[in-house]
Amino acid sequence: MTFKRIVRYFALPTILTLAAVPACAQDLLARQAPVDRRTKAIDTIVVKRLQEAENTEEPSSELYDDWNNTYAHRAGTLPDVYKIDLRGFHMPTPSRVITSNFGRRWGRRHQGLDIKVYIGDTIRAAFSGKVRIVKYDRNGYGKYIVIRHNNGLETIYGHLSKQIVSENQTVRAGQPIGLGGNTGRSTGSHLHFETRLCGVALNPALFFDFAHQDVTGDYYVFRRNNIDRESAQATALRGTSSSLGYSKENIQGRSGSTGGSWKQRNERTYNTDYSSRERNATSQPASGQILYHKVSSGDTLKSIAEQHGVTVEQLCKLNHLGPYTRLNVGQILRYS
Repeated sequence: MTFKRIVRYFALPTILTLAAVPACAQDLLARQAPVDRRTKAIDTIVVKRLQEAENTEEPSSELYDDWNNTYAHRAGTLPDVYKIDLRGFHMPTPSRVITSNFGRRWGRRHQGLDIKVYIGDTIRAAFSGKVRIVKYDRNGYGKYIVIRHNNGLETIYGHLSKQIVSENQTVRAGQPIGLGGNTGRSTGSHLHFETRLCGVALNPALFFDFAHQDVTGDYYVFRRNNIDRESAQATALRGTSSSLGYSKENIQGRSGSTGGSWKQRNERTYNTDYSSRERNATSQPASGQILYHKVSSGDTLKSIAEQHGVTVEQLCKLNHLGPYTRLNVGQILRYS
């Protein structure tokens, strides 16, 4: 066989083989691409499941250093900016009546909102999460519950008459956790409700509009350098001055689980001017309506009776009091 024949014999197959290699590689990449996409999708699902499992085991672990059942709250390091997801909420009570705002009160700082409830009223978890504390504090919260939520907040429910969940229990938003009461340092049955981020108390009115049974938005963006101003604005918009009044109808509420839109306003007029010492004709209740008065500094049975157009005897009978009973600031008295 001559050299030229040998070259022709081997050259053509070699050239064809070399030309086919890139094509085969491209085919292999094309076949591999769907596999890579499926693998990536599976990896994403696995990561999400791991995150969900971690949140169930220890909610908001990126914000908190530990999970501890010994203290109600301990201030940590607040982030400069943090986005709080308020979706999937449930109002802790259908009561629309705030009796005490967040902030300074009686010479000390009030770390939450007081919501008028009756002994035995159902109290529910505001968001899904895990119960961290179920304890009794006779000089403060009384029977109380602390829940850490997946959105970073912790909520505290104080002065309960009964706790119906246990520590380390996972709860859903809207799940009953206790019953309203008057335990601990309390002057009348109500729910003391706190919202904390990294152990630091934030005004619940930043997140919840009790008068309209809704949250303030899908999200709340916490900014540390603006929090005092925003808290004051929230109190002005959703504090005691915007409450619908102490009628039993409003305390019990007329809404479903989340109360509908906060934009829906109740047009009925209620007397909420408790600072006035003058007799107010608008305080006269409609037939059968039950109304309440919150005791302020300097109030007496006589001044309250004159303000609402009733007698001292009627006040005493409605509230099971004696004519010389000493009143406490913040005490709730029925006057109709």
